[in-house]
Amino acid sequence: MGILASGRSGERGVLFLVDPLQELKAHKDSSVAMMRELARRGYALWACTPRDLTWESGSVRAAAQPITLDSAAGAPHWYVAQPRAMRRLVDFAAVLMRKDPPFDAEYLYATHLLGDAARGGAHVFNAPEALRDHNEKLAITEFAQFIAPTLVSCDSREILDFHDAYGEIVIKPLDGMGGSGVFRISAGDPNTNVILETATLEGARTVMAQRFLPEIAQGDKRILLIAGRPVPFALARIPKPGESRGNLAAGGTGRAQPLSARDRQIAEALGPILDQRGLLLVGLDVIGDYLTEINVTSPTCFVEIHQQSGFDVAGAFVDALEQRLGG
Repeated sequence: MGILASGRSGERGVLFLVDPLQELKAHKDSSVAMMRELARRGYALWACTPRDLTWESGSVRAAAQPITLDSAAGAPHWYVAQPRAMRRLVDFAAVLMRKDPPFDAEYLYATHLLGDAARGGAHVFNAPEALRDHNEKLAITEFAQFIAPTLVSCDSREILDFHDAYGEIVIKPLDGMGGSGVFRISAGDPNTNVILETATLEGARTVMAQRFLPEIAQGDKRILLIAGRPVPFALARIPKPGESRGNLAAGGTGRAQPLSARDRQIAEALGPILDQRGLLLVGLDVIGDYLTEINVTSPTCFVEIHQQSGFDVAGAFVDALEQRLGG
């Protein structure tokens, strides 16, 4: 059956905090690519969701499932799960927080529990406090020299002024992923007011507005940083016809390509800073020459880059992880 690793306990166990396993698309999911590489190196694999975390008597535990991977089977049979067991997070070699956004209250509570586990000696990646400090949309404001004209506000009047100044803009929520909730507003769009009312919940929700970048036609580039160093290939996510979002979840097509000089400039400027803050894996989004997002919760595109360029992203990630663990 091609079993890759057993779900035994022990110091070489790695716990993945992810969405429910049955929801993962194993043929292209980056968390699964990590699992396969870890299994190949002999690590035991465990999985749970953030809701499976508990704290009691000074210890953070997880009701986690030991899993084995089937190298031959596809969805939904790519893994076999054993009965759940309650284990302390400090007993795993590493804990990988890979839960997809939204970064809601439950996600926030999970980072606090993970932070407590880290203070008790657990090796958690990415660092919980760094996850809290780097909203994937707002984090770009620290690096304003690399971004397009941008406004953060819940005030429709301010957004309308910004729209008047730049003619065509994009509105995005601060907690979404995969292009969800993103609006493009053209000059003179008769739906502008209703879009702003919807996006801001009539002034109750803060959003980000950015000047529309026509370079999106050449792709929304995902640049991966591992331990502060850029993967040499980006995945340019090309929008489907009639669409202005390149996200793969929105129907975009991924094309691996070498980093441009500007891509590398941005990556090399941000990489050491973000790595020092405990962000082992980061996904930068770049359109044309502009940084648009800093993804820290569950950066993806491992599989597409590996398949098209030959660069083993999962292998590079586990190499960096083992270096951090002292292995």
